[in-house]
Amino acid sequence: MSEGHAAPGAPSSPRTVFFLSDYGTQDEFVGVVHAVLAAGAPGVTVIDLAHQIAVFDIRAGAFMLARAVPYLGPGVVLAVVDPGVGSGRRGVGLEVGPGGPGPRFFVGPDNGLLVDAAELAGAAPIARAIELATPPDRPDAGTPSVTFDGRDVFAPAAAALARGVPLGALGHSIDAASLQRLPPPLVEHAKLGNGRRTLRADVVWVDRFGNLELAATSAVAREAHVPGPGPGALDLTVGNGHACALRRVETFADLARGELGLLVDASGHLAVVAGQASAAEALAVKAGERVTLTW
Repeated sequence: MSEGHAAPGAPSSPRTVFFLSDYGTQDEFVGVVHAVLAAGAPGVTVIDLAHQIAVFDIRAGAFMLARAVPYLGPGVVLAVVDPGVGSGRRGVGLEVGPGGPGPRFFVGPDNGLLVDAAELAGAAPIARAIELATPPDRPDAGTPSVTFDGRDVFAPAAAALARGVPLGALGHSIDAASLQRLPPPLVEHAKLGNGRRTLRADVVWVDRFGNLELAATSAVAREAHVPGPGPGALDLTVGNGHACALRRVETFADLARGELGLLVDASGHLAVVAGQASAAEALAVKAGERVTLTW
C-alpha cells in the first residue's frame, strides 16, 4: 500500500493530531507514536487527550472521545484502545462531513471506540470509511509488529492524513454501517404507581475526583422531571445495595464536605458528586454499574 501524495489543494501546513490511548506513560509507547507522527508529517502538532484510560476499556475511551470532540478543532483523531490487536479486527480510517467545526478524520481499531465520536463530530452519519492497509516495511524499522498497531498502522495513517493524503489512498472502502458499535448504556425513567418518579442510568465515567457521570443527559433529566436545585432530597440506590439521600444542586460549592449531591456536569450529563470528596469511594461504585434515583 502506498500512502500516496497530498491532494491538490491540501493544507500547506500539517493539521493537528489528537491522540488518545490506554498506553499510559510508564513505557515508551506514547513517545514512539509521537516520533512516527513527526517523521510522517514534519511539524505536525500532536495534542495528547489522555493516555491513562484503564487498559482495554474501550467503552471508557469511546465516552472520553465523545466528550472531547465538541472542543477539538480541525485535524485527525488517533485513538488506540485495542485489546484485539493482532486478531482479525479491522483497522479503520473514518471521514466525517465538512459541516462540523471539529476533526474531519478518525483513525484506530474497529471495535466501537471511534463511531460515536465521529458521528458527533460530523453532526451526521459517517461520510466515508476505509479498512486501513498494512503499511509496507519501513527500512528504518524493519518488519511491522503484530502487537503495536498504534506505531505501525494507525500512526502512519494519521500522519498521512495530517499532511493531506486522501483517505482513499490508505486502504479500501467499507460500508460505514458495518463498523462495530458499543451497546448503548441504559437510561430509563418512569412514573411509579405511588406517584413518585424514578430514573435508572448506567455510570459511564468516574473521573479522578470520584464524580460519577451518568448516561442520563440534562435533556433526559428534564424529560423525566428530575427536580431542579433546591432543598429537597432524592433517594439514590446503587447496584451493590447502598442506599442514601442526596441533594440536587447546581455547583460543587453548594455541598458541605462529604455531602452527596446530583448536578449537571461540564459534559451536560447528570453526575453524582460529593463535596470535596469522592462519591465513587463513598458509594463503592465503578464505571459500568447502575444507579436508581427516586423522588
